Amino acid sequence: MANRSALLSAGRAILLAWGWKRAALAFVAGALSALAMAPFNAWPVLFITLPVAIWLIDGAGAGRLNGVPAAALSGWWFGFGYFVAGLYWIGYAFLVDAQTFAWLLPAAVAGLPAFLALFMAFGFALARVMWTRDASRILAFAAAVTISEWLRGHILTGFPWNLFGYALTEPLALAQITSLIGIWGLTFLSLAIFASPATLIDERVATRRPTLRHWLPLALSIVLLAGMGGYGAWRLNDHPTKLVPGVKLRLMQPNLQQDAKFNYSAKKAVMERYLSLSDRSTGPQSTGVRDATILIWPESAFPFFLTREADVLAQIADFLPPTTTLITGSVRPPDVPPGVKVTQAYNSIYVIDQNASVLDVYDKLHLVPFGEYLPFQSAMEKLGFMQLTKVIGGFIPGERRRTMDIPGAPRVLPLICYEVAFSGAVVPPGERPGWIVNLTNDGWFGISTGPYQHLQLARTRAIEEGLPIVRVANTGISAVIDPVGRTIARLELGREGVLDSALPAPISPTLFSRIGDIPLAVMLVLSLLYVLRRRAMTRNT
Repeated sequence: MANRSALLSAGRAILLAWGWKRAALAFVAGALSALAMAPFNAWPVLFITLPVAIWLIDGAGAGRLNGVPAAALSGWWFGFGYFVAGLYWIGYAFLVDAQTFAWLLPAAVAGLPAFLALFMAFGFALARVMWTRDASRILAFAAAVTISEWLRGHILTGFPWNLFGYALTEPLALAQITSLIGIWGLTFLSLAIFASPATLIDERVATRRPTLRHWLPLALSIVLLAGMGGYGAWRLNDHPTKLVPGVKLRLMQPNLQQDAKFNYSAKKAVMERYLSLSDRSTGPQSTGVRDATILIWPESAFPFFLTREADVLAQIADFLPPTTTLITGSVRPPDVPPGVKVTQAYNSIYVIDQNASVLDVYDKLHLVPFGEYLPFQSAMEKLGFMQLTKVIGGFIPGERRRTMDIPGAPRVLPLICYEVAFSGAVVPPGERPGWIVNLTNDGWFGISTGPYQHLQLARTRAIEEGLPIVRVANTGISAVIDPVGRTIARLELGREGVLDSALPAPISPTLFSRIGDIPLAVMLVLSLLYVLRRRAMTRNT
C-alpha cells in the first residue's frame, strides 16, 4: 500500500507540474531514457521514464487548445534531454580540428538535439490530439511517437539514431523480433511496453486498490516481453553459426589519430602502420597476412587519393599474397581531365587484387550532412563555412546501392559509416548479397558511447536481413557478426590490431527482408482505429 501511495503521489506531482518544473521533469526523464541505449543497455529505466511522458501528456489537458501546445512543449523538453544525453559524442568531431571548428561545439551539442526534439514535440502533440481517458492512450502514445520517430529517420536525409526500439535489442534474444517486424516495429512495441505502468494510477484515488483493468496493460507487456524472449531463444537455437568454406578474413584496426587522416605528409607513416599491422602475427600458428583470403581496411584509409599514388599501389602489390584480396576505404577523385584541379571527391570502397588492380569500386550514397557536405553548399562556402572533412565543394554522392564481386567469396554489399543505420534501405532490390561489409571511421568520436551505438545499429541490420556483417573501424569497434546477431570476433574501442575470423554464412531471407514495414503499418492502423473508437465511445458517455 505504501508503494501504491508513493506512486500516486509521484504521478499526481507530475500531472500537476507546470512551468519550469514541468520542463525540468520532461528533460530529466528524456535524459535518463538515453541509458536504455548502448553501451549501458539499461532498458528497464524506460518503465519509469515513459510513464512520466504519459503523465505529462495527461496533465497537459489543463492547458489551452485541449492541451496540444502544452503536450508539444513537454515533448520538446523530453526529446531535448534524450538527444543531449544520447548524442553528446557528436561534439567530439568538432574538437578534431578545434582551431577551425570548436566554436561550433554548442551548435553540435545543443543545436542538433534542439532540432531533433521538434520531432518528439510533434509526437507528443499528435498523441494529445488522439488522447483518451483510459488505457488506450498508451497505444495513442506509442503510435504517435513511432510516427514522429519514422519522420526523424526520413526527413532531410534522415537520422534514425537511437530509436526507442534499440532499447530491446539487448539481450540478443529480444532483438530477434526485428527479423519479423524490423526496428520500426520494435520501436512501436517498445513504446507501448514501457509506457504501460502509467495506468497504475488511473482513477487517481489513493484509497482504492488497482483493479485488473489497471494492471492489465503492464501484465500484457510482461507477457509480450516473455514471448519475444522465447521466440528469440528458439530462433538463436535454430540458427547456429555456419561458416563459408575457404574464406578467411583479416580485419585491420589502425587506431589512427583523426588529424593524421587529413595530413598528406603523414603518407609514409600511415602506409607503414597499415602494412605492419596487417602482417602482424596473432598466434604461434599465424603467418600474418598470408593467413587471409580477404584483408579489410577501414573507411577513408589514406590522406591521399589512392589510385593517384603509384608508389602506394606498388607497395600494396608487393605486400598482398597471391591469394589475398584487399577491401579498403579511400577518398576517390572524380574523372576529370589531366591538369584540372579536383574540388570534389567520392567517399569510396575499393576492391584490389594482388597486382594492385582495382576490381570494383563503390561510392557512398548516403552522405552525412555537415560532415561530408553542406546544405546549400556553394552559398555556405561563400559565407566561410566548411564541412568537417574540409573537402571544398563537398563529397559527391554515389549513384546507387549495389553489391560487389569478391574473388573466392560470396558477393558483398558495401556500406560506409552510418549507411548501416537505415533499416529496410540497405539491401538493393534483387541483389541479395552473401554478406555485408561496413567500413567506418568512428575516430571522429573518441572514446565515447557513439561507436557502441553504431555497432548496435549494425548488429540489428544483420538480424533484420539475415545477413552477416563485417564491420571494420579505424578506432573500433571492429567486429564480425553472424546473421542472427552473434558477435563471433571483436576488437575493442581504442585499440590497434588485427582480427582474424571466418566468414559467417547467411540464412534464408527474413520476413522483414521480404515485406519490409508492412507489419508496422498494420500495427499502427489497428492501434489508431482502436484508439479513435475508444475516444468516440468515451465522448458519448
